[in-house]
Amino acid sequence: MHVLVRDNNVEQALRVLKKKMQREGVFREMKQRRSYEKPSERKTREKSEAIRRARKLARKQAIREGLLPAPPKKKPFERKPPLPEIKARAE
Repeated sequence: MHVLVRDNNVEQALRVLKKKMQREGVFREMKQRRSYEKPSERKTREKSEAIRRARKLARKQAIREGLLPAPPKKKPFERKPPLPEIKARAE
């Protein structure tokens, strides 16, 4: 895996590297390998992951074909204007 560091900007390169590793599933695999997983547990996990992927694909296909309603879109976060400052009376 290669990441280019531009203008000595290491922080940006680290962010890109983390994103690539996340996309490739490196962190998930590291977490799984911390402890031993029995072959039977591995089979059941992989089977459930495959079922989950197939359901997600079928759901997206049904939405595209108009058989299911599309989920409501999230509204972008709107900031509230700051409260006006209250000036203390000089006594």
